[in-house]
Amino acid sequence: MATIRPRRGTSHCNGSGNDLLRQLTGRVVGQPQAANQIVPYIQMHQAGLAPEDRPVGVFLLLGPTGTGKTRTVEALAEALHGNEKQLLKVDCGEFQMEHEVAKLIGAPPGYLGHRETPPLLTQQKLSSVVSESCDLALVLFDEIEKAAPSMVRLLMGVLDKATLRLGDNTSVRFDRTMIFLTSNLGAREMQKEIQPDFGFEALAPRSAPHAAPYTTGKLDRIGMGAVRRKFPPEFVNRIDAVITYQPLGAAALAQIVDQQITVLERHIQNRLGERAFEIRVSRAVRQFLLRRGTSSEYGARELKRIILRHLTQLLAAMTANGEIPPGAIVQAEMDPDGEELVLTVTA
Repeated sequence: MATIRPRRGTSHCNGSGNDLLRQLTGRVVGQPQAANQIVPYIQMHQAGLAPEDRPVGVFLLLGPTGTGKTRTVEALAEALHGNEKQLLKVDCGEFQMEHEVAKLIGAPPGYLGHRETPPLLTQQKLSSVVSESCDLALVLFDEIEKAAPSMVRLLMGVLDKATLRLGDNTSVRFDRTMIFLTSNLGAREMQKEIQPDFGFEALAPRSAPHAAPYTTGKLDRIGMGAVRRKFPPEFVNRIDAVITYQPLGAAALAQIVDQQITVLERHIQNRLGERAFEIRVSRAVRQFLLRRGTSSEYGARELKRIILRHLTQLLAAMTANGEIPPGAIVQAEMDPDGEELVLTVTA
């Protein structure tokens, strides 16, 4: 059992737990259970009562693609550090072969490529993703199921003792980090549970995912079953919380469309400065982006690309051609056929 005592040195993260909970639930749409499970670990860190010689929290985020797993970590980085990019991300798809794991810790002295292979996980890099407002480093291992078995074994020491020994025999401390592992394990089975493709259940009308608690519990069991089949028990037992993300309903997807349009508006203001303009997006356009950019299978994963292709690129072309004067209002509507966007500029 981990000993809980105040940590050596001071721990700080500005903001109350309620504020952080409100920020996370506002930025990660349709997944309140994620914020509810993550925020208490930050409060333990703020109070100095997090377990000693362990990461502040280790979380496995499961669920179908496009439901907000990676977005949760980015939103947390934004809430804690003011920048959604202020985290250390490891794409486990780049570490599928056993020999590639050396890129994480660096080759030992005397081995070929020792000086040419700087480790990805160093104390300096952890320190670079903290801020004056919070001393917690966020580390994301994306798609952990793709990692080579040697990488999983390497992580066991990090998850248990908050220590990683590098190739040059130096140690990296992870006791002021929150570690997130994302995975699509069980996602296909979850999708079949939500939308059966055969039998009588396929013919029956299904309610929204959030309206059926029995379905939510079934998704949790599907996810944990897939995790236990993939990873050894000693690895699973080092995870503090397994969070299963639910498929997003129509209302949540529509809210995400609104969020992404707000992000585009802010991007225009920040990048163009005095040349900035206002955009107004009609309900018909929002419904078009919703249809094209979201689906039950892929969630909201395609939404950014659809907005980029159908709205941002049009705005960029008109701006580059001098068709949008500074301070103008650009109204986005659908054409009569409902297939293309039409932009109208009012000076």
